[in-house]
Amino acid sequence: MASTPLKSNLTPEEMRRLPPGQHLTHKWPVLTFGNVPRIDTLSWQFRVFGQVEQPREWTWDQFQALAAVVEVVSDFHCVTHWSKLNNRWTGIRTRDLLSHIVPRRGVEFVMVHAFGGYTTNLPLAALRDDDVLFAWAHDGEPLPPEHGGPLRLVIPKRYAWKSAKWVSGLELLADDQPGFWERYGYHNDADPWSEQRYNGV
Repeated sequence: MASTPLKSNLTPEEMRRLPPGQHLTHKWPVLTFGNVPRIDTLSWQFRVFGQVEQPREWTWDQFQALAAVVEVVSDFHCVTHWSKLNNRWTGIRTRDLLSHIVPRRGVEFVMVHAFGGYTTNLPLAALRDDDVLFAWAHDGEPLPPEHGGPLRLVIPKRYAWKSAKWVSGLELLADDQPGFWERYGYHNDADPWSEQRYNGV
């Protein structure tokens, strides 16, 4: 991994954008629990279910046509202490997808589901931020499987385990529930600027 561990080597702008305890990398490390799935977009489906008035389901082509395609540039912070700046993501904003569904009264949480059984939990409000999107391309190239292709969630204000790879759906919840890493002691909120890496740490 090409990294810059000493903050004295960084520009003032880079220093401003690095959360506490992070170092800069110019590569993109691959960290994955389990095997990398190979997903055929011809059979791919995205589901929204749970506490919604009407469950929804889309094919790959339908999903890409749900909203205007956007490019969002954001930084990416891994709980293992590396950060990659200026990532250019292409996809649709999560808030645009949410405009197609009606949550039941009082619903405030979501469980993100991914191929292979991975999950991570978030407040529903967090998916409405301008910089949060479902991305299928990175820096102008289709998102490779090892980095979550064909589709991953990108939520820059949280540590990267919340940016689930290979997303396949959203389950709306009346009450917050822990996802995969959260059940193993990772912090529920995952704010890099507060170093919310693990519970009690």
